[in-house]
Amino acid sequence: MAPRWAPPAGLVLLMLLLTPAAVRGDKLLRGGPSGAGKEPEASSAVFPLYGDVYPHGLYYVAMNIGNPPRPYFLDVDTGSDLTWLQCDAPCISCNKVPHPLYRPTKSKLVPCVDQLCASLHGGLTGRHKCDSPHQQCDYEIRYADQGSSIGVLVNDSFALRLANASVVRPSLAFGCGYDQQVGSSSEVAPTDGVLGLGSGSVSLLSQLKQHGITKNVVGHCLSLRGGGFLFFGDDLVPYSRATWTPMARSAFRNYYSPGSASLYFGGRSLGVRPMEVVFDSGSSFTYFAAQPYQALVTALKGDLSRTLKEVSDPSLPLCWKGKKPFKSVLDVKKEFKSIVLTFANGKKALMEIPPENYLIVTKYGNACLGILNGSEVGLKDLNILGDVTMQDQMVIYDNERGQIGWIRAPCDRIPNDNTIHGFEEGYCWPQFPGIIGLPNEDCPAYYGSNKA
Repeated sequence: MAPRWAPPAGLVLLMLLLTPAAVRGDKLLRGGPSGAGKEPEASSAVFPLYGDVYPHGLYYVAMNIGNPPRPYFLDVDTGSDLTWLQCDAPCISCNKVPHPLYRPTKSKLVPCVDQLCASLHGGLTGRHKCDSPHQQCDYEIRYADQGSSIGVLVNDSFALRLANASVVRPSLAFGCGYDQQVGSSSEVAPTDGVLGLGSGSVSLLSQLKQHGITKNVVGHCLSLRGGGFLFFGDDLVPYSRATWTPMARSAFRNYYSPGSASLYFGGRSLGVRPMEVVFDSGSSFTYFAAQPYQALVTALKGDLSRTLKEVSDPSLPLCWKGKKPFKSVLDVKKEFKSIVLTFANGKKALMEIPPENYLIVTKYGNACLGILNGSEVGLKDLNILGDVTMQDQMVIYDNERGQIGWIRAPCDRIPNDNTIHGFEEGYCWPQFPGIIGLPNEDCPAYYGSNKA
């Protein structure tokens, strides 16, 4: 779904297209953890998350990439496989980003004949062709809002501190985007790129599994108050307490899907046909197909007290005001009932969606529905559970066991027991003021520069 470089007004869909290439590139360097003579035992890593659903419209992580490692902000996206950065290769058209553009070298280019390139193209378009063994691996990403990004696959080191206290620097493949037509070119984008965490083989998660560094398990915990944490590996997974459902094959790309679900509101069925549901951290909001969306809106309006009045708000399509402006969702949640999804795949596993997981209080003091009509943005029958619905829940995508789990959790409490780290010592903590152009006093070299 990512990137979300414009204000969160709608859905961003990714479609990867094969583009011709004629530039020579060196062979892919298959690097492992630096200084390691043998494969390490699989461990875990935890990363702090930053951002929120409103008003910023995204959750992002800082990753240290390159040699020497430099920090980059990446939009966390479980709805796509490819991790990519805006980069100077040279840059034809780039947005202003929080950090200096990543600069690749010729030795970092991934050749078209590499298996990861074949997976990148073939897994999404079904087409992969190399005219020369020296041809580089090009790609094009197009978005539903007519934006696009063109780039080339490269590999470089990622510095990760693991739960076992070791620091590894595996060489991982990711995209170097040098021609962007996304968002506003005059504003500083909140992130430098996208962290693709889908189940495809080009995903960073799959590559870490291939290196033997972490298991193919990823989870996130998005705090309702902003921030949260992301983890690779299964050391934090509460297997016995979480609700689990088998992963289902989605008809819509490589999404993580728990299968079809039935929709309930206030304890009663809304009488709609089963919904195909997917989880996507790259979507700020939740999207329902036309039938369940209209059924939900009808039920919501019919159940509201007379103290709430429908009002126009530029933030979202459907909003209500009270007798006085709301300061938070806690001020209005008692006026709404919970939504429940029951999944047939997981022995009637259910997910309760309380009002704080589908309402957003805007800067105008109104309570707005954070569930949008997906048919209006081309989603047809797909139903996406986005960030707003996953807040204050640990959501786990366990590719090892082929299952998805969730459990209520205090997501503003980052694991801090000196056994799980996920970032290097001396790490510069991101701050929103630094993103919008005000310098971060702790890291002036990086956060004070917003050059495109």
